[in-house]
Amino acid sequence: MTELQEHRLPELIADTSVSSYAETVFGHLRRADQRRWAAAYVLGLLTTPGRKSVRRLAAQLHAGPTAAQSLHQFANASPWDWDPARRELLRLAESRIRVRAWTVGVAVLPKRGSHSCGVHQRFERATGRTVNCQMGIGLFLSSDTAHIPVDWRLRLSKEWHDDEELRARTRIPETVRHRSAAEHVLDLVDSLAPFSRREPVPVVADTSHHPTSGAYLAAELTARGRDCVIAVPHGLRVVPEGQRVVAPGSPDGVLTAGRLLRLLAPKGSVATAAGLRHGPPSGDRLVSALVRLPGRRGVSPGVYRLFARRRPRAQDVGRVWLTSLVRPPLHDLLPLVRAQSGTAAALTDLTENYGLRDFEGRSYPGWHHHMTLASAAYAYHRLIASGPAM
Repeated sequence: MTELQEHRLPELIADTSVSSYAETVFGHLRRADQRRWAAAYVLGLLTTPGRKSVRRLAAQLHAGPTAAQSLHQFANASPWDWDPARRELLRLAESRIRVRAWTVGVAVLPKRGSHSCGVHQRFERATGRTVNCQMGIGLFLSSDTAHIPVDWRLRLSKEWHDDEELRARTRIPETVRHRSAAEHVLDLVDSLAPFSRREPVPVVADTSHHPTSGAYLAAELTARGRDCVIAVPHGLRVVPEGQRVVAPGSPDGVLTAGRLLRLLAPKGSVATAAGLRHGPPSGDRLVSALVRLPGRRGVSPGVYRLFARRRPRAQDVGRVWLTSLVRPPLHDLLPLVRAQSGTAAALTDLTENYGLRDFEGRSYPGWHHHMTLASAAYAYHRLIASGPAM
């Protein structure tokens, strides 16, 4: 790798806080030149307008004629471990924001061709189109004002699971295999939990487009002692708990989540800053029910709460949420719902302004390196440059 000369560092990184920050996040890298290229890459992501290809990053940094090649080699070919940097992002986020939830974001990264690691075709409901893409699943630490990405998984299709030639060409480790999105979420939680220095907070995720993922994820997180708030499909099958619901056509007591909440909607409540009260006038109109989850071995022993917003002037409900938090007032759950929306907005910002979708390499390590560097740049802007965002 071409050396980034020490005497050029002040020219490239005029703001010493970027250099100091990069030394903190990437201090585990053994070679000084790797740490300098990490700082340069982060600075390039922070300052380069538009598309963040390595060629554009190098041009923005005025780092010399071979800088683009060196940046590409650092990100795509250099054999450095990304896990310590991500654990440092976890530590920084926990020290600078009041973490309310661990939230899950899904990054759909369009790609041309079929050679980049993990590329597959995926139907996007939002656009109604099939796209050629990589799919990254990220874990964010969320406060009321900031959502910081701290770890990622690349979802591999079954083709990438089975094709040994593809795997060898893109340097996919033997231990990395096809998993469902829910399994990746659990792996993220399991991997980061031992390094967290704070009390466990709820895991918030959106599985509303997956028929059974929400129930599986809720049960697995509950078994780990983690609370959760999960968006689920209206068609999720549930068994009402502790209340009589007249539902013609359901002799076994099993209803869909959407139907159950619609039946209860006329009796809904209103969440206000002061708490939960009945009747109109203002605030978030909510409807809630306690349920159990049916499965292959009968009905789950755990009790969960379903809740949703009531749509104005209609006996219908919006997005349905399933949570293990059955005791807190309903209004206490609304910030957790907003955390998921905030994470989606942060993911858009990461994609459009911090180069998340602009990686040009093809290897599995390269993808993880780039996602780590983009996360570090975003975290710098939110945690350091903008001051602590509690």
